[in-house]
Amino acid sequence: MTLPAPALPASRPPRRPASTAWSVLAIVVSLPVAAVSIFRAVPIEWPLLVVQLLSFTPWVVLPAALALVLAVVGRRLWVIITTTALLALQLLWLFPPDAGNAETLHEGTATVSLKVMSLNSEYGEADAGTIVQLVRDHGIQLLTLQEHTQRLEDALSAAGMDDVLPNRLSHPNDDASGGAVYSVFPLEAVGLLPDTPFRMDVTRVLVPGSGAAATLNLTNVHALPPVDDRIGQWRSDLEKVARQASRPGHHLLVGDFNATFDHHEFRAVLDTAPAGQDGTKLVDVGIASGGRLSPTWPMEGLPLPGIVIDHMVTTPRINSSGYAVHKVPGTDHAAIMATLVIPAG
Repeated sequence: MTLPAPALPASRPPRRPASTAWSVLAIVVSLPVAAVSIFRAVPIEWPLLVVQLLSFTPWVVLPAALALVLAVVGRRLWVIITTTALLALQLLWLFPPDAGNAETLHEGTATVSLKVMSLNSEYGEADAGTIVQLVRDHGIQLLTLQEHTQRLEDALSAAGMDDVLPNRLSHPNDDASGGAVYSVFPLEAVGLLPDTPFRMDVTRVLVPGSGAAATLNLTNVHALPPVDDRIGQWRSDLEKVARQASRPGHHLLVGDFNATFDHHEFRAVLDTAPAGQDGTKLVDVGIASGGRLSPTWPMEGLPLPGIVIDHMVTTPRINSSGYAVHKVPGTDHAAIMATLVIPAG
């Protein structure tokens, strides 16, 4: 009798060796990601080119993801770990957990709602008919304009703006420094942020409600862009905006900040503690609404990746909803809008 031969153990397929070429390519792709990550993580006054590069930080998530894919193909563990960490960092900055959130108001708190829109009109070239139509369609009650000109003001009046937003505080100018505020409600000029090349008017808006009213301190923001040797003025402009936000009361800081959340100078504005509310942050309505992926510039002209430099920033007791971005022909900025809920008083 012949016994069957014992079965041979199944042979395992040979392990594919790590690929040096793919790993090297992953490292090459991750190097600029690492450089931008250092610039983003260290909150110092970086030189001009770094400040401009930081504007596009959200787009760095794409090469970071590519580097991880290449690392996985290359199968070298330390490269996989490094590229995973870099990608995780980009996602953390893209969806920041510490950006600031509006306070939950106590039940029974009297509030009023206000629909707000803002637009940089690019030397007054924005299409007046589209602006008025957006105001009508969305029931906008308060509109701020940057780079406002007399030509645009006349065109807005001809398109019917005076019928929908009859109250106006306007300072038109042809050199991009002009600004205007249009409103359903009466407006009171309070002042002007000092020593800024572009006008940044502070306006008091009394918003009535059913049995209550709210007072809103509105700052029409237009910071100088960080270009050439004027980067110091850009920083100074943002510091003045932060100083205004630290005053008592309910504040809305809205307009063209010429800064993104990835600039520590802008995050310093958000870190401002309003008077009487120590330990709280200001709220960027767009970020709180998940708008980090809704660019506001450039809508026309330069073929650059879109970034968010137009913001609606509030003190933390103001809640918001319905944040949206809309393209307007004639300007390289998008209009931003939202509904604010402001405590009475």
